Amino acid sequence: MKNKFKIWALSFVMIATGCTGSFDEINTNPDAYTEVPFTNMLANVLRRTGEQWGNELDIAQWAGYVSEIQYLNNYGGYTPPNNGYGNRWSHSYYGNVQLQDILNRTEENQEGNKNIRNVCKVIQNYLMFMCTDTFGDIPYSEAFKGAPEKGSVMKTPFDPQSEIYPKILANLKEVADSWAAGLGDDELGDGDFLFEGDVEKWQKFCNSLRLRIAMRISGVYPGSQAIVEDILNNPSTYPYTAECKDNAYFWWQGSGDYYERYYNNFRSRDDDGMSEIFIDHLKKMEDPRIHVYAKPAKSDGEYRGYENGAKNDPTSRDDISRIGAKFREDPAGFSVFYRACENYFLMAEAALNGWNVPMTAAEAYEKAVRLSMEDNDIEDADVDAYLAGKGKWDGSYSCLYFEWWVSLFKESMEAWSLYRRTGYPTYIHTAKAADGVTPQYPGARSVYVGIHNDVPFRFPYPENQFTYNRANVEAASVGIQDYVWGKQMWWDTRTDVK
Repeated sequence: MKNKFKIWALSFVMIATGCTGSFDEINTNPDAYTEVPFTNMLANVLRRTGEQWGNELDIAQWAGYVSEIQYLNNYGGYTPPNNGYGNRWSHSYYGNVQLQDILNRTEENQEGNKNIRNVCKVIQNYLMFMCTDTFGDIPYSEAFKGAPEKGSVMKTPFDPQSEIYPKILANLKEVADSWAAGLGDDELGDGDFLFEGDVEKWQKFCNSLRLRIAMRISGVYPGSQAIVEDILNNPSTYPYTAECKDNAYFWWQGSGDYYERYYNNFRSRDDDGMSEIFIDHLKKMEDPRIHVYAKPAKSDGEYRGYENGAKNDPTSRDDISRIGAKFREDPAGFSVFYRACENYFLMAEAALNGWNVPMTAAEAYEKAVRLSMEDNDIEDADVDAYLAGKGKWDGSYSCLYFEWWVSLFKESMEAWSLYRRTGYPTYIHTAKAADGVTPQYPGARSVYVGIHNDVPFRFPYPENQFTYNRANVEAASVGIQDYVWGKQMWWDTRTDVK
């Protein structure tokens, strides 16, 4: 059963309950909550996480999946006042504080609250991972020391990514080892919108995140190989997401204010068509997923994308394919946190690297492709034909990364990171619409031609950091150009981008 009807009710309880005021005892409801239930707090954080990190269409452009077909993106808005990016930052820290309250309240009975505590730690580290993965260096070691009893650190320094990622991995390993010793007995309640109380799936999600993060930093962190090998070779101790039924999908309610993110855009706007590079790649590969990922153009029934970052609107928007109905036309659709196929693409890369993993690169690649096809309801005969034809494994990183990119559709944050780490897909380029445009905000460059040749490397740091934490954010911004270019992620070792 999908959690499509509980968001509003559980969120309401957070608002309507709480500590009673200084009323006479006769006016105090003995049945009222004096503290918000853990499951309601978890529900609130998961819902907000799906909303803020649920793969909005701006990142789908950077990942090469969609292209704006009206109100073209001229790259003039990637500045601190852009609340879309700042809201993601704010939620990452807000969510941490909310979950830490649960951890504080269960400190004296840790074993009796084992599952909820571990889930809180998984999401806390997921949020910090997403935040550093997109903003770069962030406040971390002293980020939650504002209260007097915590240290009264109000203007927080930014930690380098080289210190943040290993700490996140260590935190998640503590959770993984805790669950490896035995799952807890406490129930997560109706607020578990991700796995509906299935703790084993949370355990798999935890170890999958460890795999994702370890591979993300594998080019700069010597400890990645040991982490990946330890997990993949010990699935009984560290189970990971291996089947589509265990995918981490956040299912939206589909009413009120709780619509799936692409649908929420679709119901009032028509600014985004499919990307030319994505459609052309699917057609070249004779990939059967094209019929799921995209809709034929209205004008002639052909699949056709539009140039990413084009300078001018298409002659007719009816000539451009739109996002497939499965991904954009279901108000109660899903946002992706993790898919099983990712772990097998990751295993294929590890095998190509010469690491000790349970499958050959060819076996892992085929398993990954089959899981992606299954996830998109492709018939077995079509999958077999694809793997025997254009999708056949050829033993190259290029084959692996292109296929990985295709499988990540609607998981745009991860696809953008795959591109920044590997340079695949090689088709991505900066917006040509940015050349010679007038900036939207003071301080933005008016001409990008000859300056940048790539999509943004990062999100712009939010405005409130420049308002309230200026010295620290300016120190962290050294080397950043035009807010989103210049200094690359710690793990982004590409040398031909600017």
